[in-house]
Amino acid sequence: MRVNEQIREKEIRLIGENGENLGIVSIETALAQAKDRRLDLVEIASTTKPSVCKIIDYGKHQYRQEKRQRKQKRQTRLKEIKFTIKIGNHDFETKMRRVHTFLSAGNQVRVTIFFRGREIVHANRGHALMDKVAERVSDIAKVDHKPTQKGKVLQMLLVPTAQEN
Repeated sequence: MRVNEQIREKEIRLIGENGENLGIVSIETALAQAKDRRLDLVEIASTTKPSVCKIIDYGKHQYRQEKRQRKQKRQTRLKEIKFTIKIGNHDFETKMRRVHTFLSAGNQVRVTIFFRGREIVHANRGHALMDKVAERVSDIAKVDHKPTQKGKVLQMLLVPTAQEN
């Protein structure tokens, strides 16, 4: 972003500090108005003709942008998809599309299979389902934690291959 004297246009479309359109003015007039209000003239859209500039407190604007970026970094990067061993073909395909979406966005995915009631006797079906999931996403992800069973839950962690360290 260009600020104050860095702006090279002769005429600009000026937006006031409260968002009101002040029209097309010369750069000297806009700089004088910003200086009178003890604020900065910041180029918002440089690709338009004429360029769009806004009168704002640039320091406060930068702080808000940094705060927004920090908030985005804090967003959860671990997603979870839950299966059962009796999952139908269509439901499996739907959940696999979600897994692909999460992995493509750079998120880690925890695949969980719940065994209900006496399904725990058929743990081999759960492992087969985990292998099927791992095989389906092998082009965009790798298995970070092999399937582990804790009680009636079987879990595996998938990590996008682009995120490898």
